[in-house]
Amino acid sequence: MAEELLLQMKGIHKSFPGVHALKGVNFDLRAGEVHALLGENGAGKSTLIKVLGGIYHKDEGEIFIKGKPYDIDSVEMARAVGISIIHQELVLVPWLSIKENIFLGREPQTKLGTVDYGKMYAETKKHLAEFGLTLDPNAMIAELNIAQQQMVEIVKAIAFSSSIVVMDEPTSSLSDKETENLFENVRKLTARGIGVIYISHRMSELDMIADRVTVMRDGEYVGTKIVKETTTDELISMMVGRSMTSYYTRTYNACGETALTVEKLTSARVHDVSFEAKRGEILGFAGLVGAGRSETMEAIFGLDKITSGKVVLNGTEISGQKPEQVLKAGIGFVPEDRRVEGMFSVMDLKFNLTLKVLDEFIHGIRVNAGKEHEIAAKAFKELSVRAPGLDTPIASLSGGNQQKVIIASWLAADPKVLILDEPTRGIDVGAKSEIYAIMNELAKQGVTILMISSDLPEVLNMSDRVVVMCEGTVTKILDHTEATQEKIMQYAVSM
Repeated sequence: MAEELLLQMKGIHKSFPGVHALKGVNFDLRAGEVHALLGENGAGKSTLIKVLGGIYHKDEGEIFIKGKPYDIDSVEMARAVGISIIHQELVLVPWLSIKENIFLGREPQTKLGTVDYGKMYAETKKHLAEFGLTLDPNAMIAELNIAQQQMVEIVKAIAFSSSIVVMDEPTSSLSDKETENLFENVRKLTARGIGVIYISHRMSELDMIADRVTVMRDGEYVGTKIVKETTTDELISMMVGRSMTSYYTRTYNACGETALTVEKLTSARVHDVSFEAKRGEILGFAGLVGAGRSETMEAIFGLDKITSGKVVLNGTEISGQKPEQVLKAGIGFVPEDRRVEGMFSVMDLKFNLTLKVLDEFIHGIRVNAGKEHEIAAKAFKELSVRAPGLDTPIASLSGGNQQKVIIASWLAADPKVLILDEPTRGIDVGAKSEIYAIMNELAKQGVTILMISSDLPEVLNMSDRVVVMCEGTVTKILDHTEATQEKIMQYAVSM
């Protein structure tokens, strides 16, 4: 007997001013399966999910839940028909407890009409136990790590009989172990007959968790494949509309003299970190979550206080300087969390592209608008940012284009050393390829790149050498000719 169709979306259209975001998209979901949704940033995945979740109302098309047609026009209606969406940015209330978050807006009542906290506690404890979680229902959300918060979102979804659960980039902030736990809990959901729509840019996850995969491109449905009967190359070709022989662009050139020396660097979070980076070198940093890679870069850039050791840039010691002084000395820093730390979301591209070089066009109270436009336009063009113009809000761009804008803003300051913390996290394969080409070109021009990445294939394919860290210190430095995933993991788990 065929598996029950939980969801059918037929011929879905959605337009915004100047943009036809969805063009007749088809999608379906069966009971007990994980159906992955793939596509480059801007392909229409998020818009399709927002139509399903009642955030947007479709312009045309049909939606069937368990064979019955619905015109989903609100988030409340979507929840009522069994749809739960776990967004990439979790929407739990941090100052409320686990039980209060799970029952938020649906609190059980006593006979006197007051909130039945006892029932909330008992029901929450039961649902947590079903997933092997020993969390205290009274614990505050703010006290939980990201993986635990994600599980609370899942418990919240199943606590009210959701039959369709959407997960948007659920592993983007998880360690390998936390990802394994998440996948185990996803399998518990599907064992109950719940259907899961899984959105991810990590192609390697599909074999581990997905049954089928649907690809979208430019707001259109491209096709659906059974995961076991397709290949990564085929899916990439469907996503980008062309074959890609390799994500990576890397020409290994002879590196120049030493540009940066870090000697026995110690802060509150790392200790005795030492390495050198040469002109034109991409120096990769690998390690498990908590190994101290980002913390090392924050100390170098002046965001963390250095308690001992020194940092020398082109022969001049810059240890202990403030970030603005480090920037002027010649170091740029593209942070891991681009939305929170890397850009001003409410501002346009021109503002974000020129933020690091204000002194080039602002003198006292005078603003040289022509110079500002010139700087922004040059950066916009050189990194091939895809946007209508410099007055476009940066928040409206795809993740890959946002990342290019952030990189461009640092390049406007002409850095000699550029720190890239997780430069391709959460962006699609086409944008990744463009970022890699930019990194390769910068290295050819003599810029030194310090690249932190949790993606080992990225580290192996883009680095001249790999610095492996564990528990806040360097355990090994490997040349790219000898580095392997096995060797990196060996040094990443042992001191």
